[in-house]
Amino acid sequence: MATPHKVKPASLLSPQYVNGIYIPSFLLVVGCAIVKKDWLLYAAALAAVLGGYKMYSNQARKVLKPNEYQNFELQEKTVISHNVAIYRFKLPNPTDILGLPIGQHISVAATIAGQPKEVVRSYTPISSDEDPGHFDLLLKSYPTGNISKHMATLKIGQTLKVKGPKGAMVYTPNMVRHFGMIAGGTGITPMLQIIRAIIRGRPRNGGVDKTEVDLIFANVDFADILLREDLDALAEEDPSFRVHYVLNNPPEKWTGGMGFVTADMIKQYFPAPAIDIKILICGPPPMVSAMKKAADALGYEKPRPVSKLEDQVFCF
Repeated sequence: MATPHKVKPASLLSPQYVNGIYIPSFLLVVGCAIVKKDWLLYAAALAAVLGGYKMYSNQARKVLKPNEYQNFELQEKTVISHNVAIYRFKLPNPTDILGLPIGQHISVAATIAGQPKEVVRSYTPISSDEDPGHFDLLLKSYPTGNISKHMATLKIGQTLKVKGPKGAMVYTPNMVRHFGMIAGGTGITPMLQIIRAIIRGRPRNGGVDKTEVDLIFANVDFADILLREDLDALAEEDPSFRVHYVLNNPPEKWTGGMGFVTADMIKQYFPAPAIDIKILICGPPPMVSAMKKAADALGYEKPRPVSKLEDQVFCF
């Protein structure tokens, strides 16, 4: 069985090093110098050994295995609405990370009563490797959804089978000048993962990412808009990220888009076809099919049946 890969923390000045290694080692050496100077050399050696062990044990460990399912325990469930919840699953150690590249997803498997074989579905966590010790899945429970209904019945302490990473999309900073994103319902999850990574990587945050992002987020009713507060907060924080809501059944005095996402909306908000832009699409199959046709009609490169990383129009 493969050994999970370890990843060093981002900085040697991270709190886990300062509080867990530097301060205790300093106190050990100084205390020894005060009590008995003859032991100072031994104290320094002991501090170095213990500090080295602590530094090694504090390294973040990637736990995902692409070819092997593992069981992860449900730690917390946050109900968003009558059919939507965020499920938090615990990783083996508090410093562990999934090891999921930005843009990729995981496979979830479950044995469902009445199904002839194990049911497998793909999901994109709304958390990232910046969140050690756990991963979060946002799921909407559908009447005909096998995995989503199974998840809704999970109790705290029960487990879910997961493997990965999966998928052709791997985001890297400045891979394009401008993203146009179209999401429907829970199709927001891979978009949010990429948007958060872009904003984390801005020059003001110590990164180099200057990517522009326009997101069209389509839903049926206002109450169906998932993670709206998170999206609005990100748009307020970052002027290079803009979100455009579209509703089939808008409330009174609604100022956003109405009906289905149209080619005119795409043309209004998205960058024109160019070699340094990319259109990302994720949502229900009928919506994805309609958006692919609309993008093709607007002059973007014709989408393939199965998207590849280099495609101008990429469907999750």
